[in-house]
Amino acid sequence: MTGLSAAAWRKSSYSNGNGGSNCVEVAHVGTAVAVRDSKYPSGPSLLFTPQEWTAFLAGAKDGEFD
Repeated sequence: MTGLSAAAWRKSSYSNGNGGSNCVEVAHVGTAVAVRDSKYPSGPSLLFTPQEWTAFLAGAKDGEFD
Protein backbone atom coordinates (compact mmCIF):
# COMPACT_ATOMS: atom_id res chain seq x y z
CA MET A 1 0.00 0.00 0.00
CA THR A 2 1.44 3.36 -0.99
CA GLY A 3 2.67 5.51 1.87
CA LEU A 4 2.88 2.71 4.42
CA SER A 5 6.34 1.36 3.58
CA ALA A 6 8.01 3.97 5.80
CA ALA A 7 5.39 3.80 8.56
CA ALA A 8 6.55 3.15 12.12
CA TRP A 9 4.56 0.02 12.96
CA ARG A 10 3.90 -0.94 16.59
CA LYS A 11 2.99 -4.46 17.62
CA SER A 12 0.23 -5.20 20.10
CA SER A 13 1.35 -5.26 23.73
CA TYR A 14 -0.39 -8.66 23.98
CA SER A 15 2.10 -10.16 21.52
CA ASN A 16 4.64 -12.55 22.96
CA GLY A 17 8.37 -12.02 22.41
CA ASN A 18 8.42 -14.42 19.45
CA GLY A 19 5.96 -12.42 17.38
CA GLY A 20 2.86 -14.22 18.58
CA SER A 21 0.39 -16.01 16.39
CA ASN A 22 -2.54 -13.59 16.58
CA CYS A 23 -0.99 -10.14 16.45
CA VAL A 24 -1.81 -6.88 14.79
CA GLU A 25 0.41 -3.90 14.16
CA VAL A 26 -0.69 -0.28 14.20
CA ALA A 27 0.88 2.79 12.61
CA HIS A 28 -0.13 6.45 12.55
CA VAL A 29 -0.03 7.69 8.96
CA GLY A 30 -0.77 11.39 8.82
CA THR A 31 -4.09 11.68 10.59
CA ALA A 32 -5.13 8.10 9.77
CA VAL A 33 -4.45 4.92 11.72
CA ALA A 34 -3.32 1.87 9.75
CA VAL A 35 -3.73 -1.71 11.02
CA ARG A 36 -2.17 -4.86 9.55
CA ASP A 37 -1.61 -8.52 10.38
CA SER A 38 1.93 -8.90 11.77
CA LYS A 39 2.31 -12.29 10.07
CA TYR A 40 1.78 -10.68 6.64
CA PRO A 41 3.47 -7.26 6.75
CA SER A 42 3.36 -6.92 2.96
CA GLY A 43 -0.33 -7.83 2.87
CA PRO A 44 -3.29 -5.47 2.99
CA SER A 45 -3.76 -2.85 5.68
CA LEU A 46 -6.90 -1.22 6.99
CA LEU A 47 -7.02 2.57 7.33
CA PHE A 48 -9.19 4.30 9.90
CA THR A 49 -10.04 7.95 10.44
CA PRO A 50 -9.29 9.34 13.92
CA GLN A 51 -13.02 9.19 14.73
CA GLU A 52 -13.29 5.55 13.64
CA TRP A 53 -10.20 4.60 15.64
CA THR A 54 -11.50 6.38 18.75
CA ALA A 55 -14.85 4.57 18.43
CA PHE A 56 -13.07 1.22 18.01
CA LEU A 57 -10.89 1.77 21.09
CA ALA A 58 -13.90 2.82 23.16
CA GLY A 59 -15.78 -0.31 22.06
CA ALA A 60 -12.80 -2.53 22.89
CA LYS A 61 -12.43 -0.98 26.34
CA ASP A 62 -16.15 -1.43 26.99
CA GLY A 63 -16.02 -5.13 26.03
CA GLU A 64 -18.16 -4.63 22.95
CA PHE A 65 -16.11 -7.20 20.99
CA ASP A 66 -15.74 -9.86 23.71
